Amino acid sequence: MVPVMSLWLPILLAAVIVFVTSSVIHMMLGYHHNDYRKLPKEDEALAAFRALAIPPGDYAMPCAGSMAGMNDPAYVEKMKQGPIVYMTVLPGGTGMGLSMVLWFLYAVVVGIFAAYIAGRALAPGAPYLHVFRFAGCTAFVGYSLALLQHSIWYKRNWATTLKSMFDGLVYGLLTAGVFGWLWPE
Repeated sequence: MVPVMSLWLPILLAAVIVFVTSSVIHMMLGYHHNDYRKLPKEDEALAAFRALAIPPGDYAMPCAGSMAGMNDPAYVEKMKQGPIVYMTVLPGGTGMGLSMVLWFLYAVVVGIFAAYIAGRALAPGAPYLHVFRFAGCTAFVGYSLALLQHSIWYKRNWATTLKSMFDGLVYGLLTAGVFGWLWPE
């Protein structure tokens, strides 16, 4: 058994490597550039949303409001007519600084879980591939599996979800490599 605190270096180094790799994936490789399509009549839609002054948050249209509301004939008719919209509203001028900090902290949290699972399963001096397997599988789960529910329940484009899961596989493999390399003797 290896205590999580003795794995602080692989946790932080893996987080840094994942952070840099995700930046390269999203800024240079380009396969995420078509994850979102431009809305037809975007200017008109944005003007309409501004006029409504919708507070930041997650919304569904139509929205039943409750389980009982799902049987309301008006709601049922709106669902039949469509469109059905799930959207997140952000305030204007939202920068990426906070999101970048939170993404790095998320990578640290995934590393902590990878350290915990591998540390409970393996002893100091464990072979590289054993460490790789436990840390990598845990990191992959942390970066990828919850993405599936967005396609299952909210109909997010499956290609977008699978591309993001592929990213999670890359992040998991990088995390696994760092843990295997820096595992205590």
